Amino acid sequence: MSGNSKDLSRQEEFKRATAGAVRAIARTEDVQVAFQPGPSGISGKRARLPLPTRALPPAEMARLRGAADAVALKLRHHDEATHTARTPSRRDAREVFDALEQARVEAVGGKVMAGVAANLRARLREQAESEGYDRMTRKDQLPLPVALSLLARERLSGEPAPAAAQRVLELWRDALGPKADAALDEMAAATENQDSFGRAARKLLTALDLAEAEVEAEPSDEQEEGDEGGDSSVPQDNSGEGESQSQEAESIMGAQPEQMQGEAAEEEGEGEEEEGAAAEGEDRPGGPQQRKEVPQTDDASLYRAYTKRFDEEVGAEDLCDPDELARLRQQLDQQLSHLQGVVSKLANRLQRRLMAQQTRAWEFDLEEGQLDVARLARIVANPNHSLSYKRERDTDFRDTVVTLLIDNSGSMRGRPITVAAMCCDILARTLERCAVKTEILGFTTRAWKGGQSRERWVQDGKPRNPGRLNDLRHVVYKSADTPWRRARKNLGLMLREGLLKENIDGEALDWAYRRMLGRSEHRRILMVISDGAPVDDSTLSVNPGNYLERHLRKVIADIEGRDIVELIAIGIGHDVTRYYRRAVTIVDAEELGGTMMKKLADMFDEDAAAAYQRAAAERAPAIA
Repeated sequence: MSGNSKDLSRQEEFKRATAGAVRAIARTEDVQVAFQPGPSGISGKRARLPLPTRALPPAEMARLRGAADAVALKLRHHDEATHTARTPSRRDAREVFDALEQARVEAVGGKVMAGVAANLRARLREQAESEGYDRMTRKDQLPLPVALSLLARERLSGEPAPAAAQRVLELWRDALGPKADAALDEMAAATENQDSFGRAARKLLTALDLAEAEVEAEPSDEQEEGDEGGDSSVPQDNSGEGESQSQEAESIMGAQPEQMQGEAAEEEGEGEEEEGAAAEGEDRPGGPQQRKEVPQTDDASLYRAYTKRFDEEVGAEDLCDPDELARLRQQLDQQLSHLQGVVSKLANRLQRRLMAQQTRAWEFDLEEGQLDVARLARIVANPNHSLSYKRERDTDFRDTVVTLLIDNSGSMRGRPITVAAMCCDILARTLERCAVKTEILGFTTRAWKGGQSRERWVQDGKPRNPGRLNDLRHVVYKSADTPWRRARKNLGLMLREGLLKENIDGEALDWAYRRMLGRSEHRRILMVISDGAPVDDSTLSVNPGNYLERHLRKVIADIEGRDIVELIAIGIGHDVTRYYRRAVTIVDAEELGGTMMKKLADMFDEDAAAAYQRAAAERAPAIA
């Protein structure tokens, strides 16, 4: 038997054993276990685990066993209805709540199964080392859900966090107040009871100001329930109402369409929450009374940033070291190896269409030029015939630059951001072959719920109408003049844990647009890929609910009105057609590659058609 056959047999044997272990631990015979590229997760009775390599080194086996055990324990000890009833409606709080519940089920299973506990420890240790927790010097470098889940694991299981995470966790421990510490103790005492644990977890979110949105929404929720004749005496139980989308489906596919619709409805309902927010008084950080008064002033309607001192425009290579970039790029290639072939076929089709528009053409029946051998009969019949020559000419293909602006918000985590990174990579490579320059940009924030900008605002006494209260992070993955081969590793940065936070689309779009204005190309195309409306909790807590969305609409109107840059948007599970004149919405991230290629091909075909019409108009007078 060859080496490859042995490796394949070993891989299949490992997959069968792992799937059997999942069913045994979960005590569910009908669960379907699939091994696919990407993160692990659950959707109903279907579990997805990362695809193992053929080599199967010991470290990878331990990591996969840990992932399988985590999925199995959730199937066994987690009740989705109980979880949904207490799930916060805001995205950042929801992610923390999900991470705490995962820590609970793993703690419950680890107490009774020593082998499972060992696998979970190995997986957590490998994750901490691969993500570089030991190199983190600020607490905001460790994502909030990860930090709180690690702290909760220590309390629930009694085991210390991995050594690589100890230093950054100390920073988080110092930031916990007595209320949060008491909530963690209450969670540890209620580990076996999911409902009681959920109550304690909500207390932790409130103590850390993560449940701010739920506190704001409670009066509105109660009013809606009163209109329906429902019972509003237990507001915490109702804070997750209206969210029917399974949280496990989010972990598998990233942001799902149903979730995006829920978020859009939440954004549209911001106005109803304003009066409820004012009733909360000084308990709301950031001065809740401002949201009631802001819409009444002209000063509040003007979009601005409280300070731009802490914003950053940074190259991808400056956000992590070269070794980590190489590892992330390898991870990206591994996760989407099966998708690359499909997208590459579409890219080759686009390349053929573009190259066809750049082929040379001939002008015939000229008085001078190269002798046209097809017209030799004319010369034989009449040597003085003057229209027997031809001349080669280039077609009218304008030099073009394409900018891809990628939403790097937290809701893109998982499948959507992975597919977006690979599609950008393939598209940049394809357009470069066709002499079309490509720029790839990303936008997010430096922190959750406001960074140093919000701290400065608090220090200044929380003045009214502060405007944007978070620190922007605009990432240049590939500049237009950088060859693809030099920038390909940078795209792996999108997979880095902790990069994806909140999204302020208006300023990001304006930034990308201004970069294009400095280009010398005759044609400029800006393609935006996003999966939701602009969201920044720190800004929206002290400004009107549509503050960021209104600014985004204004920026889009300015760009489309000037007609200097051709703007197109692709929404992943989010209706972007209500913002952009030229837009398309897709349901699944898997459709992104084909949609990007098709829309670009259509735009170049439009340009070719316009050039043909101009040439025909120029020829018409001569023919007449």
